[in-house]
Amino acid sequence: MASKLSNEDEPIADINITPFVDIILVVLIIFMLATPVLMNPGINVNLPEAASGESTNPTQFNVTMTSDGKIFLNGEVADQAKISSEAAKSVRQDPNLQAIISADKDVPHGQVIGIIDKVKSAGIKKFAISTQGSK
Repeated sequence: MASKLSNEDEPIADINITPFVDIILVVLIIFMLATPVLMNPGINVNLPEAASGESTNPTQFNVTMTSDGKIFLNGEVADQAKISSEAAKSVRQDPNLQAIISADKDVPHGQVIGIIDKVKSAGIKKFAISTQGSK
C-alpha cells in the first residue's frame, strides 16, 4: 500500500483560485458581448455630418426624427401635439431646459423646422441639433 506524505488531520491551507478566475473570465466575455448591444441607440438615425459641432449637456427633452417619418420624444413614439404639450410641461418644471433635436439627414428640412417651432412655441428657449462629427 502506498502511504500519504501529508497528515490527514491538517486543514487545507491553499486556496484554489482557478474556478474563481474561470467565472470572472466568463463574466468578462458576457460583458464584452453585451456592451455593443447596450451602447447602440434604440432609434436608428443617420445624423448629418458637421465639422463645427460642439458637445452639449445631457437633457431630459430629446426629440428624434427618423427617415421613415416617425417622431420620438425621449425614446417613445410621439406626435407634434404631444411634443408641444410635453415641452410646455417640462419648461414649467425647468425654465432653463434645453431641447436636443436629432433628425436623420433624409428628413425634410421643413419637418425639422416644424418641430423646432413647436418646441420654441412651448417656451423652450434653448435647443441643439444633433450632428455627427466629420470623418
